[in-house]
Amino acid sequence: MLTVKKISAFQFKNYTQQEWVFDRRITAICGSNGSGKTNLLDAIYYLCFTKSYFSRSDAQIVQQGKLGLRITGIFEKAESANELICIIRENNKKEFWANGEEYKRFSEHIGQFPCVMIAPDDIALITGTSDERRKFIDTILSQCQQDYLQWLIDYNKILQQRNSLLKSVAEHKRLDESLLDILDEQLAEKGQFIYLARKQFLAAFIPSAQSFYSSIAQKKDGITIEYNSQLHQESLLVLLRANRQRDLYLQRTGCGIHKDEIDILMQAQPFKTLASQGQRKSLLFALKLAEFETLKTNKGFTPILLLDDVFEKLDAERMHHLLYKVCVEEHGQVFITDTHAERMKIQLENIGAAYQLIQL
Repeated sequence: MLTVKKISAFQFKNYTQQEWVFDRRITAICGSNGSGKTNLLDAIYYLCFTKSYFSRSDAQIVQQGKLGLRITGIFEKAESANELICIIRENNKKEFWANGEEYKRFSEHIGQFPCVMIAPDDIALITGTSDERRKFIDTILSQCQQDYLQWLIDYNKILQQRNSLLKSVAEHKRLDESLLDILDEQLAEKGQFIYLARKQFLAAFIPSAQSFYSSIAQKKDGITIEYNSQLHQESLLVLLRANRQRDLYLQRTGCGIHKDEIDILMQAQPFKTLASQGQRKSLLFALKLAEFETLKTNKGFTPILLLDDVFEKLDAERMHHLLYKVCVEEHGQVFITDTHAERMKIQLENIGAAYQLIQL
């Protein structure tokens, strides 16, 4: 089992200096909007992923008007305590340490302390662009397979080089065919690895997500989820060569795993156009619980679960099913935020869960 025992934050978002000790498996964090509930969850997430769940730039997480920050956490895994430290220096240099050892590459940390976050803006996973769904799948696979994250980093680097070459051809009216051939081969090799990993992963993940949806919503609603990739029909190398002239004209790479999509349908129609808010929220939770289950199976222990403001737009029955699943049926550590302490107490007491309450 993986648990967070303590978190300390210095100049992190709205916290000048604060420390929390967690002594129960379930922690309820209550307070008004702007009190820092979500920021506490983000501090835990940051120590698991070496980055914020909500902010693209590290500059946005340093307390306003201050220079640098420090987040420290004690995580217990397999009955062994691990001290994780993130430091952003005054010159914006970032360091990440585990048990006194500094990481040379942050990517080496990914997957060591698995964590699943569910937050209100995650609804973009359902309603947003294909980028959101690819990022979701990539985050899970990166925690499960160390090689996958490196393939993804390499693929994106080569894709950037290929797109730069395509643009330079338009500017200078000169094409180095041999260089483009090399980039095509390199991109195809990495892309094929990623495609096969996604295909194998989604073959098990999709049925799991559909099952969780039925459990939360108490009905199936005719929902289907499909992995859609150009590589279903042809290898990436063949596609790149067949579309070379089009790519040169458009000055960008139009085929590859960066165009993959997860199609979500309800009654054979696009889910996001037909679904109610309750159905959207149920599917979001189903996808996240399938992520949770996948990580648990892959790692052999339960990941940390962070639930931010999940009570909004979810009726009492769906909420009961969700909380019973994550707090009673599962035995991992759960952090839940809400603006209403009384509502939180009632929900947790209804399922017979022992919990720690933090009031901010």
